[in-house]
Amino acid sequence: MSQFPDIRDYVALPRVVSLRLSPDGTRLVSVVQSLNPDGKSYGTALWEIPLDPDATPYRLTRSAKGEAGAQFAPGGELLFVSRRPDATVKDGDEEVPALWLLPERGEPRRIATRPGGIGGVRAAGGTVVYAAQVLPGDAATEEERRKARKDAGISAILHESYPIRYWDHDLGPAETRLFAAAAAVGDGDGPGAEGALDDAADLTPEPGRALDNADFALTPDGSTVITTWRVPLPNGESRYELAAFDVAAGPGSRRTLAASESHDFGGPVVVSPDGRFVACTRERHATEEVSSSAELWVVDLATGEGRALGGELLPVAVAWAPSSEALFVAADHLGRRPVFRISLDVSLDSSLDSSVERLTSDDGAYNDLCPAPDGSVYALRGAVDSPPRPVRISPDGSVTDLPSPTPALDLPGTLTEVSAVADDGTDIRGWLVLPAGASAESPAPFLLWIHGGPLGSWNDWSWRWNPWIMAKNGYAVLLPDPCLSTGYGQAMIDRGWGEWGPVTHGDLMAITDECLKRPDIDDQRIAAMGGSFGGYMANWVAGHTDRFKAIVTHASLWNLDQFAGTTDASMYWQREFGRPGSDRLTRLSPHHSLDKITTPMLVIHGDKDYRVPIGEGLRLWWDLQRSGVESKFLYFPDENHWVLNPGNAVAWYETVLAFLAHHVLGAPWTRPTSTA
Repeated sequence: MSQFPDIRDYVALPRVVSLRLSPDGTRLVSVVQSLNPDGKSYGTALWEIPLDPDATPYRLTRSAKGEAGAQFAPGGELLFVSRRPDATVKDGDEEVPALWLLPERGEPRRIATRPGGIGGVRAAGGTVVYAAQVLPGDAATEEERRKARKDAGISAILHESYPIRYWDHDLGPAETRLFAAAAAVGDGDGPGAEGALDDAADLTPEPGRALDNADFALTPDGSTVITTWRVPLPNGESRYELAAFDVAAGPGSRRTLAASESHDFGGPVVVSPDGRFVACTRERHATEEVSSSAELWVVDLATGEGRALGGELLPVAVAWAPSSEALFVAADHLGRRPVFRISLDVSLDSSLDSSVERLTSDDGAYNDLCPAPDGSVYALRGAVDSPPRPVRISPDGSVTDLPSPTPALDLPGTLTEVSAVADDGTDIRGWLVLPAGASAESPAPFLLWIHGGPLGSWNDWSWRWNPWIMAKNGYAVLLPDPCLSTGYGQAMIDRGWGEWGPVTHGDLMAITDECLKRPDIDDQRIAAMGGSFGGYMANWVAGHTDRFKAIVTHASLWNLDQFAGTTDASMYWQREFGRPGSDRLTRLSPHHSLDKITTPMLVIHGDKDYRVPIGEGLRLWWDLQRSGVESKFLYFPDENHWVLNPGNAVAWYETVLAFLAHHVLGAPWTRPTSTA
């Protein structure tokens, strides 16, 4: 077990991103992210994960451009996307990702390219389907038109409908389309040969923005593609349906599998091995009076009949058992993310809630579920105190660790579950990270860390916002799940719907007060921090109490009326907050409490953040400066809602620690060398 590293070594730890199981259940492959040789960026590669717990994982691919999106083909070959150069093609275009095939024996070869790049791939029953970015117009001239646009220095995009961007990238002028090739992949000079899928048929010409960020799947016989499909509505609104395309029929074969005027159907989209059912999620459209809710939804592909399964479980990962008689679902639950087994041994027109069985009983947060033919389930298991690692879950629920490229870490403290009672009698629970050595004789300074979302939970490891780095520096860290947290039933979300600030603040203070009663925590040296919705709450806390010595707010909402009209999904927030100028927007906006803020604040924001646009951070920073509040602004010109580059992550942690040390521990202010 490795000692928990310092910040600069921490950002260099390899990270297991995904897990895939071969159709015969004999091979596991992961995409692993690790530091590039220059130390300035991350790269990805495919790794083999041995099924023998005593074996050693090994790297399958190696290129400067990296590999991602690994999927097994029915015959056991690996499909992936990469920008790696193709040695067999002179003057090849390395700027966009292509589709590659890695046979069980032999070297990778490129089997499909598109001028705008390939994004994702699925294979089943002799059919390969991939997503690609395509400029509207004549496909034969696309490459020429792209070059002309680039040579002319044109980056402008003319939009005629909403939305225009997502998370950290612009939408358009290219559209996401799905291409299908009715050809098996294999060795030698057959269908898996160089460029074999370049002539794949365009299933979705002129989709507009329907397939942006779509999740899609193939039926086991390869005959039908199932995908999410965005339908534009008047006044900037939209809804998401579930659509099917007949591969043989080609364009124009789209039929709607699931649609509702008051719901969105979304991923994960998974088809049962017998081809009878497709599982997805169904999310209720919120209003100012009705909260958002999501559920597992299963559709009969023959009849189109669908129904909800699993009660209030909010699916994060979904996979079918090989027999098609059950679904495995990973869902947030009381500060964990267990795996549940949902039996389909009754018809869809009767209740299945009684068939839900919790499979794992530990504190893990599971993802990337891969059911095997022998009844076991392979998965990634993370937890607040463990990075995601491959495991095998036996049919009885016991869990066996498998070899992992991520080393096991000796954590600098302990993890304790805590709880409190809110003003309305609701139980509020959370995790408390205590640093090594904290005691009544040497109480630790306290840090309240508020999660994002707002629909979320502290139940998994976070590479981005990691409490163990703070514990290594001596802080006790509270990770609470207040109202709006997932895994506690719909009533917990309803408590905070339309009451973000007031009710959440009450929950946070209740569990903070409970923790500060502990003799091993210093109730005077305390701080608060949060990102995204957690940043919103950090701003709210700053305007409603002066008990904290310092507050750190990252990617935070400050002026709700401004935010609601500039974020990348304004229609979503309008459903809860109402239209611009509404009473709710005014009442819940932290910026109206500016005159009450006296606590020193560190503001952090990235310019590529389209979820919470940079205007929020700029306005907050200026408001604090003009009001004379002691404050600093850590600005990242090239980061999005997260901070992803390793050097910037170092600067983030070092600046936060320096700010807290100054205001909470009483140390002199020392500017971090990473920001010099």
